[in-house]
Amino acid sequence: MISRRAWLAGAALPLLAAQGCEAPAPPLAGGFVGTSPERGHLLRAAAPQGPARTQRTRVLIAGGGVAGLAAARALRQRGIEDFVLLELEDQAGGNSRAMQLDGLPCPLGAHYLPLPTEAAHEVQDLLEELGLRQRVAGRWEYDERHLCHSPQERLYLNGHWQDGLLPLQDIAAGTLAQYQRFATRVAQLQRAAPFAMPAQRAAFAPEHAALDAQTMAQWLAREGLDDAHLQWYLDYCCRDDFGAGLAAVSAWAGIHYFASRHGFHAPGDAAAEREAVLTWPEGNAWLTQRLAQPLGERLRCARVVHRIATHRHGVTVQALDAASGQLEQWEAAQCIVALPVFVAARVLADPPAFVQAAAAALRYAPWLVANVHLRTALDDREGAAPSWDNVVYGSRGLGYVDAGHQGLEQPRRGSPRVLSWYHALGDMPGARALLLQQPWQHWAEQLFAELGQAHPDLRAKATRIAIARYGHAMATPVPGLVGALRANAATPRAGALLFAHADWSGYSVFEEAFTRGHLAGLAA
Repeated sequence: MISRRAWLAGAALPLLAAQGCEAPAPPLAGGFVGTSPERGHLLRAAAPQGPARTQRTRVLIAGGGVAGLAAARALRQRGIEDFVLLELEDQAGGNSRAMQLDGLPCPLGAHYLPLPTEAAHEVQDLLEELGLRQRVAGRWEYDERHLCHSPQERLYLNGHWQDGLLPLQDIAAGTLAQYQRFATRVAQLQRAAPFAMPAQRAAFAPEHAALDAQTMAQWLAREGLDDAHLQWYLDYCCRDDFGAGLAAVSAWAGIHYFASRHGFHAPGDAAAEREAVLTWPEGNAWLTQRLAQPLGERLRCARVVHRIATHRHGVTVQALDAASGQLEQWEAAQCIVALPVFVAARVLADPPAFVQAAAAALRYAPWLVANVHLRTALDDREGAAPSWDNVVYGSRGLGYVDAGHQGLEQPRRGSPRVLSWYHALGDMPGARALLLQQPWQHWAEQLFAELGQAHPDLRAKATRIAIARYGHAMATPVPGLVGALRANAATPRAGALLFAHADWSGYSVFEEAFTRGHLAGLAA
């Protein structure tokens, strides 16, 4: 929740009205929520001298994101209850956490999960355990209450909303031809060298290595795929999954986005079917909250892991209790390091060479998620009906998700609601510093400028805004990264240390993080 002080400060700082409005917009309350950069930067400070107390556990999990929570679940499945999970923030879940604005749930990060393929059988098992899927008459069926309700997505293009995100309105024959050529190439590459999700479930073939050696922009140029609409759509997809666009991510990543799941289908393809996804008003926090709930006191939040050292009897972990300011020391037989790799390299007393190499190779994309509380529904432009995912063509942001779209009862026309706006900053020079330096009003103005094209009444109906900042939100699969990381085992380990994080896949999605955490929990 946003603190009272943040709301009071925000209420005293109204934003300027949009140019051309006759009357100024009402004051907007706002502030930063979610992750605490100040707490994360405690890693740079010297830890207090001498631990307040030493405690013992069989397995210590450092990091409470999806991978760490999956590792804890796997330990419990094996009957191992003697473990502790240390999490930096006040709430476990990593990039899959949530909040409420005036009682309305909304995501602070990841907000959907595509239906997993057989390659992600660990994720399928989790969904079955949570009652989201069951076998009926020999076939798997998903609980429709949790599948994204229709309409699913729309694009604002040329002053008109169209169904779907692939630009279709008034496109030329040449654009359609390039859509079809790209669909053909994705299918050819998938047949020549299969892709999988998680990626480790498919061999890294020479064809993959060739794609990994170039950017997606370079590959498209070599293929002669230069249509502006196609390139915008593919750039959007890359920014959505990888935090950066065509000029930054590898061609392997750009193709993997489609080939590992649903493929790419050009308009008119008889096999085309919109990808089904699971989603909730609170986003993927619906999943992480259920992974965290059984842990009880074994989950210790607000813990800043300062040092992990191995010795002949196991592992010693020192962590600062951010609430009390005291240093805790843990002795464990094993430690599952479910931390981002750049953090692991910093806190390990003697980081293995493969950890140092991975930390040097990885690049991270900053992200921003803004939840906007509206006093009533927005007016709408003509075209496709309001959807779960709503994107403005040509914008640098990723559009907004209607957090209440999944409600079993549709909100009344005049009732409040929350929109969740996503902005990947991996292409912006100095973005990480900007996230720390710029006030929340700076990002609110960007949101209103982007979405105001489709919703001129947005600013006037907004009452509050809550902005979550992620300086190192996700690994970006730049050229050469995935191939380099594939040299490591499915669960990298060094003695009593096991490593589990989506970073080891080179990109951040739920399936990768969960699978790696689960495998580490089985190996501990």
